[in-house]
Amino acid sequence: METMGEHDCVCPMGSGASRLYSSLAQTLVSTSTTTTPLAQHPSPSQGCHSPPGGHPLQLLRECEEALRDRPPRLLRAFICPGEGEVDREEVDNDATQRTIRVMQWNILAQALGEGMDSFVNCPLEALNWAERKYLILEEILTYRPHILCLQEVDHYYDTFQPILASLGYRGNFCPKPWSPCLDVKGNNGPDGCALFYDEARLDLVDSVNVRLCALFTPTNQVAVVTTLRCRVTGRRLCVAVTHLKARSGWECLRSAQGSDLLRNLTTLTQSPGGPSGPIGVAPDTPLLVCGDFNAVPSEDVYQRFASSPLILDSAYKRLSRDGLSEPAYTTWKIRPTGECCNTLDYIWYSREAFSVDAVLDMPTEEQIGPNRLPSYNYPSDHLSLVCDFSFKKQEEE
Repeated sequence: METMGEHDCVCPMGSGASRLYSSLAQTLVSTSTTTTPLAQHPSPSQGCHSPPGGHPLQLLRECEEALRDRPPRLLRAFICPGEGEVDREEVDNDATQRTIRVMQWNILAQALGEGMDSFVNCPLEALNWAERKYLILEEILTYRPHILCLQEVDHYYDTFQPILASLGYRGNFCPKPWSPCLDVKGNNGPDGCALFYDEARLDLVDSVNVRLCALFTPTNQVAVVTTLRCRVTGRRLCVAVTHLKARSGWECLRSAQGSDLLRNLTTLTQSPGGPSGPIGVAPDTPLLVCGDFNAVPSEDVYQRFASSPLILDSAYKRLSRDGLSEPAYTTWKIRPTGECCNTLDYIWYSREAFSVDAVLDMPTEEQIGPNRLPSYNYPSDHLSLVCDFSFKKQEEE
């Protein structure tokens, strides 16, 4: 393992919109590109916290104002396994206090969207960063995750880190060593994986950046692995975010990268002095693994995670009637080579430690529209995945 250093509610759409984007603009201008000092932690009993640099509803309304000339965002509902659609704001307060919301999303690197990805039915003006960044922030602010896992982030220091820090999040970023963004004229630096967590809800225990290997050879793909402690339950969890090699023909490399990540996670989640190999027991620290795996469920890397001794399951299977099938798609785009509608994105979890309380449903084909993604009302070619997890009760010794 090569390390490179450390570093709930549903927020409803506001009915009104502020006339100015002053708070968001001021955050971008006044916050430096280094780590922003945050306010002292509130106590867990305070619930949703008031962030030091602004309020999420205020910033959400400013995003709405910035996007007033665009079509409305995709409306999606939370589904409780076995119960159907649910309003998460009406769930028992004690239950929501103990829920940890996780968001996984490949947001589409700006340099790739404008310069390399060739979305033939998406006008370039729909991808301009001046407005697209508000679409991305609107999606995040709508669901207010406690843990946010992103791929293809090429505006970490000038946009996401300062804005999310102002809302009480702390983040870690790991760029790709040879990012394709650097080949695009006028790029904003390399893209990579970013992991943010809500400091009012979670404490940092440790965080490492991992460069994934294949046959002991470092590759261009990376992962951020962060161990956190829940301030409500006192229990630890390990969260990883990754982005595996894209394109058809690279299945063997993806499989090797996935195996390397599993090896690293096995080491990082077992207690010192405990077993140190891929053994048939659950990890001491339960896992959440988020990522754009660039692999359909029939591919070998998916099967490696599904059959791992770490005892992982895919949260989005809970949307299916039998609990065994992934969604029909997590990405839907049209490129010069044709239309691509596949499931490539996943949230894996330690099934012996976590319960899946709710899953954000996928938009319909009609909602997505004939031109597919990205579009004027959705900023990426990948759909966000959002899940609510809770710790299962520990057995008494």
